[in-house]
Amino acid sequence: MKIDSVDMYYLAMPEVLDIGDGSQDMVLVRVRAGDWTGWGECEASPLPTIASLVGPMSHSACHPVIDSVLGQKLESIQDIGRISDEVRARSLDVLQTDHALSGIEIALWDLFGKSVEQPVYELLGMWGTGAPVGKTPYASALFGDTAHETFEKARSAMSQGFRAVKFGWGPYGRTTVDADADQVHAAREGLGPDGILLVDAGTVWGDDVAVAESRLPALMEADAVWLEEPFVSGALQSYANLATKSGNVKLAGGEGAHTRFTAEHMIDHGGVGFIQIDTGRIGGIGPAHEVWKYAHARGVQFVNHTFTSHLALSASLQPYAGSSSDWLCEYPVELKPLARNLTSNHIELDSDGTIRPPQAPGLGMDLDLDAVREYLVDVEITVAGKTLYRTPELTQ
Repeated sequence: MKIDSVDMYYLAMPEVLDIGDGSQDMVLVRVRAGDWTGWGECEASPLPTIASLVGPMSHSACHPVIDSVLGQKLESIQDIGRISDEVRARSLDVLQTDHALSGIEIALWDLFGKSVEQPVYELLGMWGTGAPVGKTPYASALFGDTAHETFEKARSAMSQGFRAVKFGWGPYGRTTVDADADQVHAAREGLGPDGILLVDAGTVWGDDVAVAESRLPALMEADAVWLEEPFVSGALQSYANLATKSGNVKLAGGEGAHTRFTAEHMIDHGGVGFIQIDTGRIGGIGPAHEVWKYAHARGVQFVNHTFTSHLALSASLQPYAGSSSDWLCEYPVELKPLARNLTSNHIELDSDGTIRPPQAPGLGMDLDLDAVREYLVDVEITVAGKTLYRTPELTQ
């Protein structure tokens, strides 16, 4: 079969707030080949991503992404990698390429899995037909505006059956050391002594090791498992320096990696104990799987990153679904209705408190387009009188 169409949709909540919540809008991707349809999602700003799909060529390394996908043959999983390589080569200098490619690549895996009636994790060759390994999901939430609100969020997550909770962004790192300590201790109190506590600084300290180090005592006292993204993703020396000071509080990072090479650099030179990969950013499921293999060989824990829909959640679980040693996974619990309602089925906690990707062809997710059609943003891109993009009809 060959790829007949590649469509992107801009969906957004009626009001998008200036907070660290990626579930407020999305780029939904639909790929069709013959009788099959695959769906993917980019973790990206919608308009620049759509522009990278169709924007006019600037020079030989600035082709629109769609030029390297439309009409391509899709007869094996090797074709997915080949198409991805061509996209990266021909759109090398379009910096939004990796975001656009991610959603397309995920949709290709979904489509091909459906066509051969296999889940994506089986196509990756992680094992024969056995069930995927259960992961311990951590409820991924924003810090409360106050320490008491954080305490209540932690207590609520534990009452829902979660054994681990991650708090991030919000006011953390933006005021004083004492205020941050209050937040961390409130989280620990809400979780109780046995809950797994994870903290996400959201790159708030840039590359300042000293200011990050000043937060370590509270994290150690609260027995936090990790401190996530204390610095921007490229500040490898700062990561490495802080890692020598953080003791039992491991560093986590990698969600900003747009290629497997940048993720590998963080493993080799950043001193992280956990590498967090977002399939919606790194180029899709294939590159994420390569990072899992690289991390596994070096004793670094692989963790998915996702804060949007359960379509994205399923995609993020596939690359390491068969690994029993990589036991944690991110699970967003504060989704906006757009992200929650995108699929009619959801990945729910099992009776043992773990989650697994669906044991169904492709990504195993059923889209409910009627439920999210109200969030569709009408977009038209016209250049020199020629319409390059107009929002396609949102259908299966």
